[in-house]
This record gives sequence, C-alpha cells and structure tokens, in this order.
Amino acid sequence: MRDTAKRLKSVEEYYFSRKLREVEKRISEGQPIINMGIGSPDLPAHSSVIEALQNALTNSRAHMYQSYKGLPELRKGISEFYKTHYQVVLDPNTEVLPLMGSKEGIMHISMAFLNPGDQVLIPNPGYPTYASVSRLLETEPIFYSLSEVANWQPDFKELESLDTSKIKIMWVNYPHMPTGSDFDVNTLQRLIRWAKQNDILLVNDNPYSFVLTDKPQSILSLPDAKEIAIELNSLSKSFNMAGWRVGMLCGKAETVQAVLKVKSNMDSGMFFGIQQGAIAALKMETSWFKKLNEIYRRRRNLVEKLATRLETKFDPTSKGLFVWARLPSGRLDSEAFIDKILNEKHVFITPGTIFGSQGEGYIRFSLCVSEQIIEEVLNRFD
Repeated sequence: MRDTAKRLKSVEEYYFSRKLREVEKRISEGQPIINMGIGSPDLPAHSSVIEALQNALTNSRAHMYQSYKGLPELRKGISEFYKTHYQVVLDPNTEVLPLMGSKEGIMHISMAFLNPGDQVLIPNPGYPTYASVSRLLETEPIFYSLSEVANWQPDFKELESLDTSKIKIMWVNYPHMPTGSDFDVNTLQRLIRWAKQNDILLVNDNPYSFVLTDKPQSILSLPDAKEIAIELNSLSKSFNMAGWRVGMLCGKAETVQAVLKVKSNMDSGMFFGIQQGAIAALKMETSWFKKLNEIYRRRRNLVEKLATRLETKFDPTSKGLFVWARLPSGRLDSEAFIDKILNEKHVFITPGTIFGSQGEGYIRFSLCVSEQIIEEVLNRFD
C-alpha cells in the first residue's frame, strides 16, 4: 500500500466514529448499551416534509443533476425563513447557498479562504471538526479558551493580546455546543468590531438556535455583521432531519460566491427530493418548534435528575440538545468517568475532553433519547 498523504498524520479518526464501533460491538455481544452520547434527533420530521419528498420522486426533474446553488425555491425558502425568524433580509440569489449539511460548509469555507501556514481561531471547548479541517488544510489552529466562570464566552483580553497577522478565520458557535451557553448579543457585537479591526472572517455556526431557546437569533441581525461575518445553519436539529444532510451558508454575496467556487468543484448538487422536503420544512410555523421544545424540556428534566444522581453540576438555563455537566470535585478524568459508567451500567455518555482541553472535568448528555429510555437509565443508577 502506498503511503497516505502527510495531512492525514495531523488528524485522527473522529471520536464518535471510533467509539460507536466499540458501542456497536458491545451491543452485538449482548450488552444492553444505551447511547446518551450522540446528538442525532430520534424524532421524525414533520409529515408534510415526508410527503414533499415522496411526491418529488415522480417529478421529471427528480433524477437529473441539480444546480450547485440549489433550487431557486429552496434559496427563496431559506431567505424567507431568515426574515421570519431572525429578522434578517437576504438576497436569495446571491446571499444564500444551500449545503449538504453544514459540516461540509466548514470544509468549503476553509478551502475558500485559507492557505497553508494561515492561522484559525477555534473555541476550546468546541466542535472538533473546526480543528481537524484546519489541520487537513495545513493551517494552524489557535485555540481560544472558554470557561464556565465566564459563562463560556470569549476572553477579550486573550483575543486582544494575539498577533493576528496570520489569523484569517474565527469560528464561533452560539448557542454553544457542547456547553449550551446562549447567544449573547453584547459578546457577538464586540466580536464583530474586533474581527473587522483585524480583517478576520467571523463564522457563526448556528444549528441550535431553536432548541430550548427563548428566541432564535442570528449574528447577521447585528449591526455591521454582514461586512465581516457569515453564518452556517442546518435543518438537522430543529427539524429532525440530521440524516437528510441539509444546511445553508448565509452572508455577503462576495463571500458566498467564493465558497460556491469550492462547492461547485466538490459535488453535483443536492438530490431534488431532499430539496423539496427542505422547502416544506422551512415553512413550519412556530408551533412546530414549541411542540418540539416541550418534548425536549421533559427529557431535560429527567436528564437533570440523572446528572444530579451522578453528583455533577450543570446550568439549568443552558440551551440546545445537550446537558453539559461538571464532574464532582476530585474526579477530573472525563474519559475514565464515562468508561466506568459504560462498563458498569452499560450507558454511553460523551466525555468533555473530545471538545478540547477545556472540556476536561465535564461530561455531556444528549437529549435525543426518549423519556422511557432515560427512565430506564435512572433505574440503573438506583
């Protein structure tokens, strides 16, 4: 076998890819494993979304190549969705780019704006893909620390002390994954000013804005944001469509066009039926999100009981699909903690360390588990 590319030496296989193989092996061996680690919605998409997909299959356009920019109706749907829920006006022809999941957007944005040797600001803790993509493109991840004491918001003294001459992109993610820290207007306004002063592209990754939040928000709604910021969004979490792989990039036309240059060389368009389902999803009224959040609130109440039973501490006001919990004093090894639970109780919970060094001493519970199953987990800890 030929040697692999040198870039592969800079990354490891994604943690969940490895760990889920272990979990699946244990299940195949007869262990009654319950997975509370993954944020993959277990609830169905709305019936109108399924119907739109089914009806699309008989359309004469269904089996053709699709536009790299997505259907005009889909771009219009995204634009109207942003106007309705975020009060953001977007030109559907130039400021909206549908994606096959926002994860591909992380790669496309990085390929469009980064050269080898550039630097990228990445939250710690934060989504691991930001760092892995940066390394694959032979750029240098620069981690900025988030802490519980500061409510998981950036430390501007740390940012202002940086040499920014090589920093090209800053990744932010509010509501924050994994901690659930909410969208803070003051923080993001300050980040917009700082990024503009330093000519840094600010990217907000925004898939959790409807999950257990009081009001969905977008960085693009803030003054001067479009000059320096773009936003990734997704139908995965808020519409129970994770496996459909539908995301979007929104922002200034020139920035979106640069990303399209990359995307148009990487795929041949999104399947017509999935686009039709996405169009239907984007028309959901606020009652859809309210009903979804009622389910997640009941689940969260049970998960908080479990977190309390494990003697961990958590923020009851946090947002999103997870409960981020601090381990009891003196028990700071997150991976050892979750492996002990996996071995003794057959329950998989995510260790905070996979999100960065600032995640040590924390664990993350997913709300993508039914109330009945969470009750069963609670019984295992009686």
